[in-house]
Amino acid sequence: MLQLRMSLPERSFAATFALSGLVLCLLMACSNTPKTGDPTSKKALSGTDESIFLGDTIEKNYDPNVIMKRGEAFFEKEEFAEAIVEYNHFLDLHRNHMLASYAAFRIGESQMKRAKGIERDPEPIQKAIDAFERLRRDYPGSRYDDQAGEKIQECQDLLAQMHLFVGQFYYRRQSYLAAAHRFEQIMKIYPDKSVAPDALYFLALSYHDLGADDWASEKLTLLAEKYPNSAHSSDGAKLLAKIGKPQPPVVVAKKSEPTTGASAPTSGVESQRSAPGGGITPQVANGLMRLPSATVMEQGFVSCRLGAWC
Repeated sequence: MLQLRMSLPERSFAATFALSGLVLCLLMACSNTPKTGDPTSKKALSGTDESIFLGDTIEKNYDPNVIMKRGEAFFEKEEFAEAIVEYNHFLDLHRNHMLASYAAFRIGESQMKRAKGIERDPEPIQKAIDAFERLRRDYPGSRYDDQAGEKIQECQDLLAQMHLFVGQFYYRRQSYLAAAHRFEQIMKIYPDKSVAPDALYFLALSYHDLGADDWASEKLTLLAEKYPNSAHSSDGAKLLAKIGKPQPPVVVAKKSEPTTGASAPTSGVESQRSAPGGGITPQVANGLMRLPSATVMEQGFVSCRLGAWC
């Protein structure tokens, strides 16, 4: 009856007022709904109670479960430096805990994830190797022993790649002596790694550019024999044919039977003096022939500018 007595403008106003109230209620309900999926927010902690980060009680500082949850939360958020602190804290307090070997393994994983690539600082990779070796030493036969061994191999592959990257950097800068040193280190320490053929080829190139074609021929021959299917086998064969094993510009000291009245070398400096014909006698150490220093060779090499890489 009341609706019949209302005029048309009054009924329109009432309907508009009711609709406005409904919209206002919906907006208030939406504002109270928790926001999720914000792309600008930090990575959420999956299954981790964030209350473990609140307060500073004795229980939270010493309880193994709380410490482990903290470490895992930091690891999930990719805050690996903080995760390492928590895992080390766990091991300091609970070295004999059932999760101790897991904490030790997580330290190595965190160090690996801190590495920024082969062109950056190799320190995190070396620390990862140390962490995995400590795990195998402190917890022999643990369930993470085999995984730690695999991770050590991965880290060594990365270190070999880093040496190759730096050696190639020196080579491009025409600092052939520094480049040769890097490539020699790969062949000495990581001869079974995937970068070994590349290192051997660039070592031959470095010797060739230094004028030591006899050493270059030796390395190219080794490349063809040991790595016949490498990416540089064709280029190595061409360079070997180009060199054609000429008269060596460097005179290699040969062993001879001592004779009566023969005098012994006076010093290590004497062995680096120019040999007859303008060559330079190299040094031989650990089965590797090494060029003398740039000062002795009297050649202007680009000085090392990579700091810790030198």
